[in-house]
Amino acid sequence: MTGVEKGKGRRIARGVAVVVVTYRRPAMLAQLLESVAGSTLLPERLVIIDNASGDETPAVVEAARAALGPVELDYRPLERNLGGAGGFHEGVRLAHAAGAEWMWLMDDDVALAPSGLETLLAHAGRYRCLMGERENSDGRPFFFQNVFFPALGVALPRPGNLFRRADVWHTNLATFEGLFVHRSVVDAIGFPDPRFFITWDDLAYGWLASHVTDVVCVKGVVLQRLRNQRQISLGVRHLAEASDLSRFYMMRNRGLLVHYLRAKGRYRPIPFAFGTALVALKEILRLVAVERRLKGMGSITRGMREARRIARDDAWSGLPETAAGGAPSHAQKASARS
Repeated sequence: MTGVEKGKGRRIARGVAVVVVTYRRPAMLAQLLESVAGSTLLPERLVIIDNASGDETPAVVEAARAALGPVELDYRPLERNLGGAGGFHEGVRLAHAAGAEWMWLMDDDVALAPSGLETLLAHAGRYRCLMGERENSDGRPFFFQNVFFPALGVALPRPGNLFRRADVWHTNLATFEGLFVHRSVVDAIGFPDPRFFITWDDLAYGWLASHVTDVVCVKGVVLQRLRNQRQISLGVRHLAEASDLSRFYMMRNRGLLVHYLRAKGRYRPIPFAFGTALVALKEILRLVAVERRLKGMGSITRGMREARRIARDDAWSGLPETAAGGAPSHAQKASARS
């Protein structure tokens, strides 16, 4: 069981691993590592997956070692860029193999709130898959109040202040920008699917998790986003700028979602096609209203063609690797020593 101990004068959450995936953002990674070192409660382990950045990222990691003190730092540079999905697959696999009870997943463009880990652990006795609130770089709340609708294959926002009546609200999806997940959930559903590369990977993982446990968001800011992005307000949510690569995978990965939905008996072709049209329209709106260009339209159509090919692939199977039978957990190792 996760416990708090003192090491080198610092409070450490035993059994907790922070998993970071980074790609060519060394300055932001430095801020993230500084925020980890400045936390009121340190994780026992920090796993950094470097997606073949090829820049000064190794130097940034080495420079942070002393400030991290008793935190066990596991830096793994990859030979090629596996995307966020592949990076989190590797990071969760390594943290799980090291015996982590809890894994806190995040990108390299966020910083930890000083008491963020304590906020999450305060709910860990009741929930096994949870997320906290986030804020934008300017201190304003970051909107994340979404629920996945399998028929459409899309996430739709839940408007209003969901924390007005309670400190917890339930959902059925996740974000890898702050997912706090217990190893028992990983044992049940496997590691994140690297075939997504980017986009939809965290939603699919959270949806799988919702079949074995409650997935919740808890009150309290745990992360701050470091990136400033152009965006427009749609009332219930904001629409930010994106890349053509992201647009391609936004459409392409709907082919993977088809297989996830089929596996759970939830695939409905006509509503799903309508959901695909909604996603395409959202990406067109992003191009026109936020980025003010049309050049990225080709990435949308290419992604849709690839999605159809993937959806027709009868050789597709479930998650490529599961965590069942992995290394003993921190609690199991402690029990064995006693």
